[in-house]
Amino acid sequence: MIKSPPVRRQLRTATASDVGLKPLSQVRQRVVLVDLNNFATFPTLAVGLLVASLRSAGYDAQVICPLSHDVPASERERPEHFFDHVHRKLRLTTLPTVHAARELTRRMRAWWAGRPHRRVLRTTASVLSTKPDVMLLSAYLQHYHTVRKLCMLAQRRGVPVILGGPVFNHEATANAWRSIPGLTALVGAEADLMLPQLVAAVISGQDLLAYRGVTLPDGRRSAPAEPLRNLDRIAVPDFTDFPWDRYRMRVIPIMTGRGCQWSKCTFCSDVVSANGRTFRTRGIESVIHEIRELSQRHSSVNFIFLDLKLNSQPALLRGIVENIQLYAPGAQWIGTVHVDGRSDNGLSRRELRAAAAAGMRRVSFGLESGSQRMLDAMRKGSTVAANSLFIRNAHEAGISVRCTMFKGFPGETADDLVATAEFLEAHVDQIDRVRFNEFALPEGTPIYHAVKQTPAALPALRVEGQDYRNSMLRHVNVECHGRAYRRALARVLRVVYAINRRPVKRTARAFDGMM
Repeated sequence: MIKSPPVRRQLRTATASDVGLKPLSQVRQRVVLVDLNNFATFPTLAVGLLVASLRSAGYDAQVICPLSHDVPASERERPEHFFDHVHRKLRLTTLPTVHAARELTRRMRAWWAGRPHRRVLRTTASVLSTKPDVMLLSAYLQHYHTVRKLCMLAQRRGVPVILGGPVFNHEATANAWRSIPGLTALVGAEADLMLPQLVAAVISGQDLLAYRGVTLPDGRRSAPAEPLRNLDRIAVPDFTDFPWDRYRMRVIPIMTGRGCQWSKCTFCSDVVSANGRTFRTRGIESVIHEIRELSQRHSSVNFIFLDLKLNSQPALLRGIVENIQLYAPGAQWIGTVHVDGRSDNGLSRRELRAAAAAGMRRVSFGLESGSQRMLDAMRKGSTVAANSLFIRNAHEAGISVRCTMFKGFPGETADDLVATAEFLEAHVDQIDRVRFNEFALPEGTPIYHAVKQTPAALPALRVEGQDYRNSMLRHVNVECHGRAYRRALARVLRVVYAINRRPVKRTARAFDGMM
C-alpha cells in the first residue's frame, strides 16, 4: 500500500481576496439562506459551503434551518416492519390492473412530501419582514411548492431571490422553474466561489448574465458553467447556524472530491448534475485540515463522507485511513464506494480491514443487480463476483454494508431477477440494508437521451410523459408484466425485507438512517 505522509501543515481558510472579490462597503449586506433539505440528520454541506463563502467576503449571512424551528427531520432508513414490506410490494408491483392506482398513490405521496410547511413559511416571513438584501434558496425538486410560496413572500417585501439546486444546469428543468413569481435568478452552477460576486450584482442591479450558469425569469441564459476545478480554494464549510443540539448525534459532512472517476453508468443522474460533472479531487492536506478544523469547532469525531465514490482516487482514501485518527482521535466515519474493476480500487481485504481499524463503521455501494448481464447493460463497470467478494471482506472487517438496487432496467427478465434474489440470499447475513427502487429516467443521463432520440431502440420503455419540473421522463417497462417476472420480483422483495427488518451492525447503529 502506498503510504501517505502524516499531514502536519496548517492550511489557510480561503478569503475574499483568495477568490478575487472586491471588498464590500462599510455597511454589511444581509443575506438570508433558507435550507429546505430536512431529509437528513446532519448539516447540509452545500449550505455550509455557501455560508462560508459569503462570510469570508464580508456578508452578514443567516441560515433558516427547518429543524431549528421544530420541523422534524425525516429518517431515511430504519428497521422495517411488515407494513413497509407491503408498501414496497405495492409501490413496485408490475400488475397492469393496478398501474393507475399506483400512479395516483405516487402523486399523492409526492404532494404530501413536497407540501409547504407552515412553520417554515412563518419563520421565513418573519425574517423577510426585517428586509434582508437578498434571499437564497437551496432546494431539491420536491420543494417546488415551498419555493413558490417563499418567492411570493419575498416579492411582497421587495427582497430579491436567488434559487440554486443540483440539476438546474439542465435547460428544460430550469425553464420549468424560472417563471416562479418573485424569482430573480436561477443558478445551475457550483457557486462556492462566485456566489459573493453574484449576490453583489443582484444588490447593485448589475447584469446577472455576466455569470455562467444563470437563467433569468424571461428565459435568457448565460453560458453553461464549467465544473469548478481547484477545489482546494473553497473555504472550510460553516455549520455554526445549524441546530447541533437537536441532532440525534453530531455527524459532520465532508466531501473529498466531486464527480465520479468511472462516470459511465447509463442511469446515473449524479454525474450530470451541476456539481457531479467530471471527476475532481482535493488534496489530502486540505481534507485532513477540514476534518481537524470541523472536529474542533463542533466537538465531534463522527463524519459522513458524501462523495459519490470515496474510492475514486484510492491514494486519497488511503491517506484518510492513515491520518484521520491522528487529527480526530476516536473518529468514526461512513462513506460510499464503487466496486469497480480496477486492479487498484482501494477496496482490497487488507485495505478494508485498515479502514475499519481507522474508524470506518459503514459502507454503501451501488449493487444494482445480481445479474452480470444487467450490470454490463448498465455499463456499471463491476462484476457479480467482485461485488460478492467486497461484501464478504467488508463484513469480515466489521464494517456494516448497505447497498442500493433497482428493478425494471430495459431488457431485465425474470431470470435476471432470480439471479438478484439468489445473490441477496447468499449474502443475507452480510448485508445490513438494501434500498430497492424502481428504475427511473432522470434528465441528462445517457439512457434518457437514448430514449428521447431513438425510442425504437428501446421498445420495452413506453413513455407516458415528460415531467420537466421534476427533471424526469415518466415511463412504463412493458416487459416487466409477466407472471414469471412477478414471482421473481416477489422473491427479491422477501429477501430485501428479511435484511431490512434486522438492526444494523452494533458498531454502526449510530449512523443508521444517514445514507
